[in-house]
Amino acid sequence: MPNQIKQSVTQTLHECLRESIAAKEAFLLSDTSGVCTLVERMLQSFRAGGKVVLFGNGGSAADAQHVAGELVGRFKKDRAALAAIALTTDSSVITCIANDMSYDDVFARQVEALAGKDDVIVGISTSGNSANVLKAIAAAKARGAFTVAFTGRTGGKLKAAADLCLCVPCDNTARVQEVQITVWHAICQIIEQEMFG
Repeated sequence: MPNQIKQSVTQTLHECLRESIAAKEAFLLSDTSGVCTLVERMLQSFRAGGKVVLFGNGGSAADAQHVAGELVGRFKKDRAALAAIALTTDSSVITCIANDMSYDDVFARQVEALAGKDDVIVGISTSGNSANVLKAIAAAKARGAFTVAFTGRTGGKLKAAADLCLCVPCDNTARVQEVQITVWHAICQIIEQEMFG
């Protein structure tokens, strides 16, 4: 590999990692009590026979699926499965709703079908303004579920719409997502410890 490319790779890698560290430190310095609240509500939900429902668009869709996998499968412990579902995985349902209704309804319609009062409903949107996430949060609240927004920047419209908003105070979408998945890994670890010892 030519030296120029190596230098470019090294410089970019250092910049990205430093930005990621800075974003994580900024989140730590913000009010993290919301993470405690989310863990408490998730534990209540699982113990009551409820589930965690997650959704988002693009990279946030991938994060929703990642978290559902950690909960249903395992994170660190061999233990019983925990009920979680990502609303981004059923292409037939998503395309049916998008085609017959609108793309703004792809999560709300599924929430109407699947969410109950013992569930924790998590909408992920780095901008905090994704129309289909906002609509699904409203649908979940109408069903009596506890609603959570995972956002970046200042929280956008979701900050006021959800019962709880966990906002990464950063304008860089990639860095926001990196903080969010780290926070989710911590949450999964705590849930396993509390549920299974």
